[in-house]
Amino acid sequence: MGFWGNMMNGWGYGPGVNGYGYGAGYWWMGILGMAVQLIFWLALIGIGLYLYRRFANRIPTGTGTFGRSNPLEILRERYARGEIDADEYQRRRQDLE
Repeated sequence: MGFWGNMMNGWGYGPGVNGYGYGAGYWWMGILGMAVQLIFWLALIGIGLYLYRRFANRIPTGTGTFGRSNPLEILRERYARGEIDADEYQRRRQDLE
């Protein structure tokens, strides 16, 4: 069986190729490639988390009060746009105060 070559029947690198052992001394390139991929994916996930945390509080909830927390301000805007009359404005303002 000695004339068949290494255990892989001539496919791939065998022990002792060019005197460096498995892969002719380039085994570290596989580890380097995996490390680069790991760093890339960790950076991508980190950027995604950063963007989510930065902009998650700006997502509107569908209530129509995006960016405003004062109900009196909303009431004043509705009165200014003519959606409600003066009597309704006064009544609601008293309820809110």
